[in-house]
Amino acid sequence: MSEPLIGAVEAGGTKFVLAVARMDGTIVARARMDTRTPAETFPEMSAFFAQHGPLAGIGIASFGPIDIDPTSPDYGTFTTTPKPGWSGARFHDALASLGAPIVVDTDVNGAALGEWLAGAGRGCETLAYTTVGTGIGTGVLHKGASRGGISHLEAGHVRPPRDAARDPFAGRCPFHGDCLEGLASGPAIIDRWGASLDEMAARQPDAVPLIASYLADFAVTLVLMHMPDRLIFGGGVMKAPGLIESLRQQAEVKLAGYVQHARLDPGLASYIVAPGLGDDAGITGALELARRASGQRGG
Repeated sequence: MSEPLIGAVEAGGTKFVLAVARMDGTIVARARMDTRTPAETFPEMSAFFAQHGPLAGIGIASFGPIDIDPTSPDYGTFTTTPKPGWSGARFHDALASLGAPIVVDTDVNGAALGEWLAGAGRGCETLAYTTVGTGIGTGVLHKGASRGGISHLEAGHVRPPRDAARDPFAGRCPFHGDCLEGLASGPAIIDRWGASLDEMAARQPDAVPLIASYLADFAVTLVLMHMPDRLIFGGGVMKAPGLIESLRQQAEVKLAGYVQHARLDPGLASYIVAPGLGDDAGITGALELARRASGQRGG
């Protein structure tokens, strides 16, 4: 009998990454496709998996908001997502013809899971993974299980303090204006300055410290609310020169010595870190979700 295969989807607002792998995580087929409308994207996704025979399980780590409650009749359905055309689209409908069990979680929970298994989160009982890119989101894991409540966490929409004199930009979130995502996401940075943070780092010395200040306020909130063993910050914006260093420095100042623990090293260089898996964190986590869907659990 041939070894069973599993399928994984890292579904982002810009691109979908698809993989078929063996149970040990060895990828045998991989594809990338642009995120278009569900009517265009879902058939291409389904056709990719159909090429590779029966799958024992499919794991999906997706942008949202999305229903991730396995007991809900709308499990796997996009809800109030600001991405045009995606509200109401459902992964289970798109993949029903494959006959495989499906587990759906958020993209950041998937990335957190990947890092917990094989990256910078190894050895952490509680881990917080934040992505700062087209949007901002955080996944919090405890012993490999994602934390949530009536829905998944929407931490990117908390409101950090904003000094209107220092930063007159009112924010771009269609729901909250100057929430964290409305102030510090990639599109917010471009709306504010007309350029990416990479470009602004060389042009305007205050740009990186400003964005870092919002992220540092958020990092302090994560510490106080969840007391994680480690904070991981990934995503395209975090690749800007000097950003993670400024984030660490400002977060340490804002914590003001209130939390005392060996995990919080001086300078926070071991506490606030970049992803160990780089851009593969999400698909690694989605493969673990697929293993769990198939009834086999890694980690």
